[in-house]
Amino acid sequence: MPVQTRRRPSSPDQTEKPIRSGTVVGKSGRPGKRARRKDPLWARLALVMGAVLVVSSGVAIIGSKVVINQATSTIDQENLLGDAGKSDAEGGKDLEGPIDLLLLGVDVRGSWDPENVRADTIIVLHIPASHDQAYLISIPRDTEVQVPASKKSGYSGGTAKINSAFEIGAKNGAGWTGGAQLTAATIKNLTGIGFDGAAIIDFGGFRKVIDALGSVHLCVDQEVESYHMKLVDGKPMWNADAKKTGKPMKPVVHKKGCREMEGWEALDYSRQRYGLKNGDYDRQQHQQQLIKAMAKKAMDGGVMTNPLKLNDLVKSAGEAFVLDTGGTEIGDFVFTLRGVAANDMVMLRTNDGAFNSVKEGAEEREVLKPISLEMFKAVKDDKLAEFIAANPSVISTKK
Repeated sequence: MPVQTRRRPSSPDQTEKPIRSGTVVGKSGRPGKRARRKDPLWARLALVMGAVLVVSSGVAIIGSKVVINQATSTIDQENLLGDAGKSDAEGGKDLEGPIDLLLLGVDVRGSWDPENVRADTIIVLHIPASHDQAYLISIPRDTEVQVPASKKSGYSGGTAKINSAFEIGAKNGAGWTGGAQLTAATIKNLTGIGFDGAAIIDFGGFRKVIDALGSVHLCVDQEVESYHMKLVDGKPMWNADAKKTGKPMKPVVHKKGCREMEGWEALDYSRQRYGLKNGDYDRQQHQQQLIKAMAKKAMDGGVMTNPLKLNDLVKSAGEAFVLDTGGTEIGDFVFTLRGVAANDMVMLRTNDGAFNSVKEGAEEREVLKPISLEMFKAVKDDKLAEFIAANPSVISTKK
């Protein structure tokens, strides 16, 4: 008899449609509430939400859970995992154990068509049973995988790049939830990891979150010219918009060194892969840097003690995030989040941070090295700290 996944009843007949925020809702408009989790340790899942949900114990200074729930009411919650959620046999109901989250970054570039979006950023966030650390592991966007069949999207299964699983799963009206569920299922097949929660981040909306924080401190390790933006009269613009002005354009160049970055600059830097020594592998590390920098700024920048700043932050987050928290009210785990600081985030890299490509027809695809597969097994077995001690090369050297 197959093991039933907890808290995730399937609803294949539910018709979903995209709305402007990029979220997906059912026929009733918003999803019904699932059974609440009682364990406050779920609060630590807030780490994966970057700047919005890394709202630590400082929240308690400015208000009650009711206030927090009201402030976060614009953040949509959906079932993003489907059968890739942890089963009861995997300890799915025991949140005193390890917690594994899936973070998917999408870039809609002004288009809200859910069938034309790929998840180019895929991060597994692991919190061990000790709940004193958080590990970020990126999966290369071009990793060759077996994508399972999806009844909702009409896909029969096959070999593809992992970043296309989201697009495949969103077909035929399945929407962003279908895309997230198929991506999660693909990753569980690849790594064996079942998930406790998930988030979809619209990286376009991330700019507003960073601006709500004021800025973030990032260190550029390689000078790189932006592939996406130009300066017109000193103002950054998307390439297509810059061309429409008919005015002279100058390149946006991210120069080496550490500095405070506004939202547009930090986001653009974290998107670059062309012109970097290790392409997407360097981009993965830069995006992990950004998440960690946002978490640190949220904790250390006075945001949590300033009601106006906090309100701006969660309002911006509502436009940038879709969450799966297992039915727990966001305010509950935001309010009770304590103990893990931004500096407790450890950034890890797959394939030693360098290409491991194979030819697939005219395409090059990435294959995970044995050491990376062992690292994911260590995540599944909650033995990541021991694995890192034996394999320190997996730790990112970027700051």
